Amino acid sequence: MAKSDKKRGLGRGLSALMSDVSMEEAAVTDAPSITGNQRVPIEAIFPNPDQPRKLFRADDLNDLARSIAEKGIIQPLIVRETASGEYQLVAGERRWRAAQQANLHDVPVVIRDFSDEEVLEIAIIENIQRADLNPVEEAMGYRQLMDKFGHTQEKMAEALGKSRSHIANVLRLLQLPNSILDMLSDGSISAGHARALITADNPEEIAKKIVAEGLSVRAVEALLKKQSDPRSEKSKAVSKAVEKDADTRALEADLSAALGMPVVLTHNDSAESGSMSIKYKSLDQLDELCRMLSGS
Repeated sequence: MAKSDKKRGLGRGLSALMSDVSMEEAAVTDAPSITGNQRVPIEAIFPNPDQPRKLFRADDLNDLARSIAEKGIIQPLIVRETASGEYQLVAGERRWRAAQQANLHDVPVVIRDFSDEEVLEIAIIENIQRADLNPVEEAMGYRQLMDKFGHTQEKMAEALGKSRSHIANVLRLLQLPNSILDMLSDGSISAGHARALITADNPEEIAKKIVAEGLSVRAVEALLKKQSDPRSEKSKAVSKAVEKDADTRALEADLSAALGMPVVLTHNDSAESGSMSIKYKSLDQLDELCRMLSGS
């Protein structure tokens, strides 16, 4: 299996694979070495263990299997050959699974010499751009690229055609407890619900309330706002007196997205001074914040 001797930029050689070009056109790009279309036994192919997509809907697979049984596989799978002579999937796991359901004995493939880094990048990009991961899988995919290969949010945003704030907001979802991430994965709550819960003091309790009562995102935001409102009339008066302007609120949102942690700004216009507080929920987050502030 080919190994990369030096760090490669995110997205290297992916345009031919991920864009709507034909295999013939792809063959003349700057992609790694390519073996032309051929058929290999389906049992000689195994999935990529780092594939970010973990859930495959049965109905979708059944529909695809019926189509494959009738018309065959139109677009070849992308694989790479291993040292044992087997093939690891790079792109096309849904087609591979559906082909098994359709009882195909072999499938068309294009064999490419990709590094481990490129295989993971392609798996993430293929799913994000073509089949849409659920928010948790998307966040885990971004986290894999950051933890395993040191990619920054800026670099991923540029390569994936996403805004940096989108990637930051998706990554923030991983701050939630696993029980809530499970609800988000299976569709019990939406990404909007999950984002609202990030700053909640009792996110699991509210998540259960969302499911039980069918609360909308706005209803959840209103509930959280009510919980966070100061109780005393004096505190309410002070809060009203220092109500933040739109620019301050926008800056808070940008900083929160950049840091992946809630940020609160208190600004005194007359004195042109103020304070900034950053809320962290774990020692890991505190370590990450210290690392960012120290520039290490």
